[in-house]
Amino acid sequence: MKVAVYRKEHFNAAHRLFNPNWDDTKNDEFFGKCNNPNWHGHNYELIVKLTGEPDPETGYVFDMKILSNLVKKKVIDRFDHKNLNLDVQEFREINPTAENIAIVIFNILREEIDDSLDLKIILYETERNFVEYPA
Repeated sequence: MKVAVYRKEHFNAAHRLFNPNWDDTKNDEFFGKCNNPNWHGHNYELIVKLTGEPDPETGYVFDMKILSNLVKKKVIDRFDHKNLNLDVQEFREINPTAENIAIVIFNILREEIDDSLDLKIILYETERNFVEYPA
């Protein structure tokens, strides 16, 4: 009897999509406005989904207050109002696409959440563009 629980959070961050192995022309052609050398920003919506069986003693799949604090400490405090390319260690070598941001968030939280629970990250970059990891 598995149940899914969700925690929704929000953060703002700037980034630039850029492949250092390409010249400026190719980066401009491929990434367009997202390659602005002066950065651009998004109001990200993050949904963390945990799926598992409710604990027989508490009825919880996972204590939502603990999940809220964990996401705030490990993700929001680290990404909110930051330039992802410059301020977040993981993106110094990885292009901060929505896909890669979701993978990084998954890996950060996976270290903190018991493997008995399925973890899924849903990240909205805009109202219409979002990614899910793992798919």
